[in-house]
Amino acid sequence: LLRGVPAARSAASLRPAALRAGEVHRLVTYIFVYEDLISLTCGAIIIWYFAGSFEKNVGTVKHCFLTIAFAVLSALLYLLVETVVSRVSEVEDAKGFMPVAFATLGVSTTRSRMKRTLFFWVRVPVVLVPWFMLCIAWFIPRSSLLINLCGLLAGEAYGLGYCFCLDFPESVGSKLDRVFPFSLLKRIPGLKYIPASLAERRAFESSQINPAPGAYPTQSYYCSSPPAPPA
Repeated sequence: LLRGVPAARSAASLRPAALRAGEVHRLVTYIFVYEDLISLTCGAIIIWYFAGSFEKNVGTVKHCFLTIAFAVLSALLYLLVETVVSRVSEVEDAKGFMPVAFATLGVSTTRSRMKRTLFFWVRVPVVLVPWFMLCIAWFIPRSSLLINLCGLLAGEAYGLGYCFCLDFPESVGSKLDRVFPFSLLKRIPGLKYIPASLAERRAFESSQINPAPGAYPTQSYYCSSPPAPPA
């Protein structure tokens, strides 16, 4: 996609007109689209820093499932809001992994047991960190503020327990650990596979001398079970 194939990028990015024409694959494929090296580098850093820490807390199986779920939820919310926003301002096509990363960050901060954390050497409420990051992401080339906002809202809705239908029992995750393709991922040398079982994850973490790269401060206090939604 970085070697000048605009037709390939156009066929995968999230475009409302294409969705209305029945190209539903765009609800997921847009997260893999990058138009230049700078946006690709920013996307890689975000995946390593935020999504990697999220996977450490929920396991590889659930991380893969939620990646697709957050991509689709963010896209649907984007399509809903875009019809209104496009009437007053031009809306850029959604592309890149950033909305999913904001969703994972939204989950982590809403479920964090920390009240405040350091953000650029200033102590701020944890719940405000994603919104500060959203402002920073605005300046990343080829980044759509609207799709990033939709990703953050989808993640916070899940973190607060409003998307409980996306959760599945730990026993199901443990069974999926033993089937393809996850059974294959475990055997790949150098790949750090995170088990679905909480007990196995704790044993795995205790066996690590150093924390995983990219561990975000709020992730250390992540609560795996969502709070009950307000009445």
